[in-house]
Amino acid sequence: MANMKAMAVILMALWSSFILQIAYGAGECGKTPINTVALSMSPCIGAANNAKVSVPPACCTQVRKVLAMPKCMCAVFLSPIAKQAGINPAVAITIPKRCKIANRSAGKKCGSYIVP
Repeated sequence: MANMKAMAVILMALWSSFILQIAYGAGECGKTPINTVALSMSPCIGAANNAKVSVPPACCTQVRKVLAMPKCMCAVFLSPIAKQAGINPAVAITIPKRCKIANRSAGKKCGSYIVP
């Protein structure tokens, strides 16, 4: 049920972001709206809320794609849509490490968090 609520919030924010992106141009995720990237990372919702949950392979696949733009990953984890979906940023930033991704910007700041 929580995942359905999170998906509904993500879809609503996606539409809003699309309109804003048209108006303002590129951002942290290039020309792709942050909310579109957040939607693509929906397999990560459970792992982003609980550090003890195994990260699904589909999540790790999406994280590898998004890590091509480290600022994008941080922007997604700290975005209003992630907050509305109940994402815990302190847990979410651990996902690349939990996926065993070596080139994950370890030690860099993501808001008030440090990437492990």
